[in-house]
Amino acid sequence: MLSFDDAQNIISNELEKIKIPHIPADLYNPVRYILSNGGKRIRSSLVLLACDMFGRNYSDAINVALGIEIFHSFTLVHDDLMDSSAVRRNKPTIHKKWNPNVAILSGDAMLILAYKMLTSVERHFLIPVTTLFNSTALSVCEGQMMDMNFENHNKVSVEDYLKMIGLKTSVLIAASLKLGALIAEANDEDCENIYSFGYNLGIAFQLQDDLLDVYGDSFVFGKKIGNDIVTNKKTYLMIKALELATGEQQKKLYELLSGTDFEPEEKIITISKIYNELNIKLLTENIINQYFDKASLNLENITVESERKKVFKDFALSLKVRDY
Repeated sequence: MLSFDDAQNIISNELEKIKIPHIPADLYNPVRYILSNGGKRIRSSLVLLACDMFGRNYSDAINVALGIEIFHSFTLVHDDLMDSSAVRRNKPTIHKKWNPNVAILSGDAMLILAYKMLTSVERHFLIPVTTLFNSTALSVCEGQMMDMNFENHNKVSVEDYLKMIGLKTSVLIAASLKLGALIAEANDEDCENIYSFGYNLGIAFQLQDDLLDVYGDSFVFGKKIGNDIVTNKKTYLMIKALELATGEQQKKLYELLSGTDFEPEEKIITISKIYNELNIKLLTENIINQYFDKASLNLENITVESERKKVFKDFALSLKVRDY
């Protein structure tokens, strides 16, 4: 059985073997830069692990896994540009190290490279693999657009937020697992269960990220606590607080969300205090656990021996207890 560490190492090694052109340098050097810039290789590793769980040699899914890794990196390049992010994995983002036009073009090149990898599968896998990938890629774009639109609206429902993170985050995790299952020729029911496992796990992961941004340890979390509050990010916590707040609490939240003349630390302290008064932490923990439970049930329903599911049980547990 393949371990998660094994899968991550395989992906990193195989990425180094990809023959990326050298000319024009400003197009392809940024591609090398981001692909060699670390990362946990989670989605691409899940492709290999799912293929392995269903009894097929993981090597049959290598190109699909690499395509997913390149696609994910492409989304990061464009996300960083849209968010004006200066740093990614402790290094300058592509639009900062080069310029925005280079970031757009090199990102586009990565998308094409991703398709080249994905379409190199055996012919009988071509239609199911590309159909799933195409729908997933469009969903990621839809989720990103929803997230951007939320920045200008205070009235965002929990339902809309869960839909957005499902599209922006969960579908790629879910599709990565299902692609591995498809290459392993798992039955339709198992393919849907492994997809749902990834989808529900992705929702839980993002909700937990929202929670840790407020209640995590900044040293362990790896970034400044309260950044979502300062940037008016419509996280589950903020949406739930706006839904439950009344009177002075509600007035203060809307003032801080619409105003520009405030001290960041004061804003974090004030909104965190309102969260505590409304018991937002417990409410968020409850919904996180609901999605972890859904994922566990999906995994349980997959018709392979329990031992072959262990890597995914351990992976889900590692996400559930994380404090970063």
